[in-house]
Amino acid sequence: MATPFELLCFLFALASLLPSSCAQTCSGYTFSNNKVFSSCTDLPHLGASLYYDRDASANTVSVAFKAPQTSAGWVAWGLNPNATEMVGSQAIVAFLHSNGSMVAYPTQLDSYAPSMAPAAALSFPVNDVSAEYVDKEMIIFATLGLVGGGTKFNQVWQEGSTVLNDVPKAHSTRGDNIKSLGTVDFQ
Repeated sequence: MATPFELLCFLFALASLLPSSCAQTCSGYTFSNNKVFSSCTDLPHLGASLYYDRDASANTVSVAFKAPQTSAGWVAWGLNPNATEMVGSQAIVAFLHSNGSMVAYPTQLDSYAPSMAPAAALSFPVNDVSAEYVDKEMIIFATLGLVGGGTKFNQVWQEGSTVLNDVPKAHSTRGDNIKSLGTVDFQ
């Protein structure tokens, strides 16, 4: 019988034979619009990735947020300028509209049961918002004005399985859905 050490060595050896494509990685992804970003990071939950380009002279960052999703669900990504939680975040939500087109818009996450309605304005400028659905993944594109000239922010990201009457419904409050927050440095 193999010792625990021998078994562990065998598993590591076996894992080294797997193709690198088995692991999630943002670096090799090609967007359908051929957009290229200088930086990307695989977020630790929900299989999501964030791509970005910072324009220091304009004090903006162009982002693409990508996450797996069915055509019946929704995704969102945003920044919280004041806290490390969902409440207070200013996000961009995307989903497949009942007319068959992808929609994306900014929204305020002002409670644990936000309306998910479009927001007239956020505390930072948001431009060039769009979304697409490609290969069972939803992708949000936007350009953000960086709050106060900073580069490091609290971020949140999320996915939900239901859109009803063109309104995203509550996401799960278990597992990775409650862990989907962190920081991002656009430096």
